[in-house]
Amino acid sequence: MTLPDKYTKPAVVFHWLIGALIIVNVVMIWVITYFPDSWDRPIINLHKSIGLTVLGLAAMRILWRVTHAPPPPPPGQHKWEITASHLAHFALYVLIVGLPLTGYMHDSAFKGAAEHPLTVFGLFEVPRIGWIASLGQPDKEHVHDIFYGWHASFALALYVMFSLHVLGALKHQWFDKQRELQRMTL
Repeated sequence: MTLPDKYTKPAVVFHWLIGALIIVNVVMIWVITYFPDSWDRPIINLHKSIGLTVLGLAAMRILWRVTHAPPPPPPGQHKWEITASHLAHFALYVLIVGLPLTGYMHDSAFKGAAEHPLTVFGLFEVPRIGWIASLGQPDKEHVHDIFYGWHASFALALYVMFSLHVLGALKHQWFDKQRELQRMTL
């Protein structure tokens, strides 16, 4: 079988960079309880920085995707597989954007925001969302809890979609012999 059309280099870089940053962010939150309490704030700040970076990269990735068509599916894929792939990718985009946005909204309602500015890797400050940050108590706390719930729910959905994405790629690679992984390499 010949090598199928590949994704463009920028698409490949966005794919793997966003994926790697999301994995780092997930692992950080899973293991935060194993570190001393004094590490909580630096880990959370790093989590927020990575989340905002993912949001920016996702915006660039979406712009790239809108202006550069992906390669056609490999020959032999069933229509249902192509449809499932499109739906899964759409869901991943929603989650990749939705997770940092709900985190940003959650952080904008953080009661300790005045003592803990939102920065990207300590390089520059990002303003909180004004209408959320200006809410009074108990509304602010209620909004904080709502967006935390959405953020956590989106994270669980991302675990499922990420798993399906990886399993789908491996199915095409190993069982269908479609060299799917080579399409997403430089």
